[in-house]
Amino acid sequence: MSARILVVDDIEANVRLLEAKLTAEYYDVSHAYDGVTALAMAAEQRPDIILLDVMMPGMDGFAVCRRLKDDPATRHIPVVLVTALDGRADRIAGLEAGADDFLTKPIDDALLMARVRSLTRLKLVIDELRQREASGRRIGVIAGAAARLGGTGGRVLIVDDNERQAQRLIDDLTIDHRPVWERDVDKAQVASRGPVDLVIVNATAKSFDGLRFAAGLRSDEATRHIPVITVVDPDDRGRLVKALEIGVNDILTKPIDPQELAARARTQIKRKRYTDFLRDNLDHSLELAVTDQLTGLHNRRYMVGQLGALVTRAVRGGEPVAAMMIDIDHFKQINDTFGHDVGDEVLREFAVRLASNVRAIDLPCRYGGEEFTVIMPDTRIEDAERIAERIRTHVAGSPFRVAGGTELLTATISVGVAATLDETDTPEALLKRADSAVYEAKASGRNRVISRRA
Repeated sequence: MSARILVVDDIEANVRLLEAKLTAEYYDVSHAYDGVTALAMAAEQRPDIILLDVMMPGMDGFAVCRRLKDDPATRHIPVVLVTALDGRADRIAGLEAGADDFLTKPIDDALLMARVRSLTRLKLVIDELRQREASGRRIGVIAGAAARLGGTGGRVLIVDDNERQAQRLIDDLTIDHRPVWERDVDKAQVASRGPVDLVIVNATAKSFDGLRFAAGLRSDEATRHIPVITVVDPDDRGRLVKALEIGVNDILTKPIDPQELAARARTQIKRKRYTDFLRDNLDHSLELAVTDQLTGLHNRRYMVGQLGALVTRAVRGGEPVAAMMIDIDHFKQINDTFGHDVGDEVLREFAVRLASNVRAIDLPCRYGGEEFTVIMPDTRIEDAERIAERIRTHVAGSPFRVAGGTELLTATISVGVAATLDETDTPEALLKRADSAVYEAKASGRNRVISRRA
């Protein structure tokens, strides 16, 4: 996969070398020679990855990384620090600044490409979620409030057959997190389906294949979004590259440094909570787009989409589809006499009664105003008439309790029923027949069910 990569280094030879390597793999590469320029280019171009040298005059890589992560416009861009330093203090400083990983000079080409591909996949997912959330905000189905992502602590599943190493991980993680340990890979597979924020798996386990376990998490719909950190030997280059290729999120090399563990775990859990927030917002926006906010029933948009598929199936030889159109009698008079608040109470209560008096396969919807519809798959018109009569009787026979339960209000409904006829029928024609039957019911005195068979 291709990506836009910004290379930042004050030494032109280093820039050209990285640019040549990445361009040969069909990446779109731009470059900057200092931190200030890099910040401006990142804000303007929004690259997919930034490869950032640490040792630069003026503003060093750590300071640039912190500035990138503090800016809402650039904080989601993965940053890989490129350094000739391999000391613990520098690695911790980079992780604390928000870096996603390190590459040590001279750069290993295989590790470079594996890390770039891994971070590109992550960036694509986050970008897609952010774009959909932004669309939801523009059309008003997602509120504009800031995300409440909670603390950094989380439930961490450790999958390791090395008891001593697992216990060290538990001791280090317990300060901020809730670690649990599984040495049995089958039990770990079950545990990963629970509320887990991070999985740490030993890629060098003796009793199971740690990378196969990690790959299984990525291929399972229920666990593919859980961040995974693998523990590998620093000299096992092949396993490290393979871990990144199968989609693990981060790498811990032995011996495990407690501060590095804490920084990497905190980063992964924070990122998971952010992507969970985006996914929850997306799910909520989709629900709002097809739900009537007053009654909680599906709205007309959703009903039309479902009805089209059902009628198509019916006219091609499938079971008939029935449609029920319902109008609350004299609803304007209710609003004028008792106020719109009471009118809304009546609509909400009627929606509850409607939903509780139809079958599980039926689709009750608010059509608009005081009009409702029920789409009834696999239903003959005789059965639809019987269900409509049951709803009418229930509404007419049980007054609505309104004004906080202090008053009783009697209401009735007029119902029109129709069902698909032959191969020439259409959703529009079906609804028109049901709607025409409603008008006939009203003209005949209201509080009745009328069906249209042609």
